[in-house]
Amino acid sequence: MSYLKNKRKIEIAVISDVHLGTYGCHAKPLLTYLNSIQPKKLILNGDIIDIWQFSKRYFPKSHMKVIKRIMDMASNGVEVIYITGNHDEMLRKFSGTYIGNISIVDKAIIELDGKRAWFFHGDVFDLSIQNAKWLAKLGGYGYDTLILLNRMVNWCLEKLGRERYSLAKRIKNRVKGAVKYISDFENVITDLAIENGYDYVVCGHIHQPKMLIKSNKYGETQYLNSGDWVENFTALEYQFKRWKLYRYSEDKLSPFFADEDIKEMEIKDLIAAITIVDPKTSK
Repeated sequence: MSYLKNKRKIEIAVISDVHLGTYGCHAKPLLTYLNSIQPKKLILNGDIIDIWQFSKRYFPKSHMKVIKRIMDMASNGVEVIYITGNHDEMLRKFSGTYIGNISIVDKAIIELDGKRAWFFHGDVFDLSIQNAKWLAKLGGYGYDTLILLNRMVNWCLEKLGRERYSLAKRIKNRVKGAVKYISDFENVITDLAIENGYDYVVCGHIHQPKMLIKSNKYGETQYLNSGDWVENFTALEYQFKRWKLYRYSEDKLSPFFADEDIKEMEIKDLIAAITIVDPKTSK
């Protein structure tokens, strides 16, 4: 298999809220990003595969290629930590499972250069998820419809040579309730992180990429949200004892695309290619 040259070496890459299997997922930019990095750890912080809205009628080849890329990274020594979210909560029954370099967990606590980082998706602090799951699922379908409409709007804008536009982001930024929800989400999480002595708290869920220092009378912590690959196309990267918020829209490097050897693969071949065999059991 051919591998791309000039990949950026980083200690940790964090992505979340990819929502593979939905119309809102932008798998091709994500594949471009994954092809451009060489991390020691890849943390998938929830809602990678959207099992809530999964349909046999819609799972494009580009979505399958993302899964294969992640499997390839694992087979080449990258530690892949899959943290479960609400849209892929069915995987929580497999929490604690290890397959080769891939682990499935509900949360992770990792020491980074003498500091403690707490990784989890974030839905456990979302009352709309915990108390009215049916309503949250209904909202998910509405959100997916909005994103599909947004794709058509952006297609027209690109044909006219204009900048892309996010309807969902504009609605979130304008609606006071949404702004308050995001603020409350951040405050609850960071207060708990400070209480437990975590220097970093890393989550996803709300599709709002952000890095900021939060403090209270008991101390401080750094709040980090990896955003999503539906609207923002963002990731978190850790290297040289510091965090960076990666934005695909600001990446000036020449784009990397899917490897030639998987470009023309049929779906059945891709499914076969992503099957993991534990080296310990294959001997």
